[in-house]
Amino acid sequence: MSPQSLAMFPLGMVVFPHQRIGLCVFEPRYHRLLRDVADEGRFGTCLIERGSEVGGRDERTSVGTVVEILGSHQLPDGQTLLMVEAVECVEVGRWLQDGPYPRAEVRARCCDDVAIEPMLLASTESAVRALRALQSEVMADQCLRRDVPMDDDPRVRAWQLCALTPMSVLDQFKVLSLSNPNDRLRLVAEICCERYGDFQRQLALDSQPSLN
Repeated sequence: MSPQSLAMFPLGMVVFPHQRIGLCVFEPRYHRLLRDVADEGRFGTCLIERGSEVGGRDERTSVGTVVEILGSHQLPDGQTLLMVEAVECVEVGRWLQDGPYPRAEVRARCCDDVAIEPMLLASTESAVRALRALQSEVMADQCLRRDVPMDDDPRVRAWQLCALTPMSVLDQFKVLSLSNPNDRLRLVAEICCERYGDFQRQLALDSQPSLN
């Protein structure tokens, strides 16, 4: 894919390919973005390294994803609710002048053409499901689905596991930045081990009797 100009919506989170998220659009510049991409229904996202999502003056990462608008709803107060799904990774070659929203020159960033190791995929999925089960005990007030449907395609399934893993934003970006899907799965498994220990310690502290 040759470089192309893409409207960008930087976020305080990473959106993995095949992940669906909801967005609330309230800034005039991003309402303008939505009008400008109405025909193709796509725009780019990337992680904000430093700064704020609101008002600009942010520092942005060079790896992101293209998202497709699945649906939108206009609220009485002028805000717009969006449901989007990420469809592919992109790499930012250079940032263009905001006009009025962020724009960048990007090219597709494909995964390495290697077969996903079946045992690695299965073991990583087990780690992710175990972590989410423990997370549901620690965060009992939050509704966490355990029976999330998974795609049969190993590449799609691997991305879904990335999206399902509770991890820091920094770890999210590290995972997204890896081009080898097997390296990505190994990192997700490592993160699961670390987070599992964190949740176990938190659960143990929560279960200790109060001194009052």
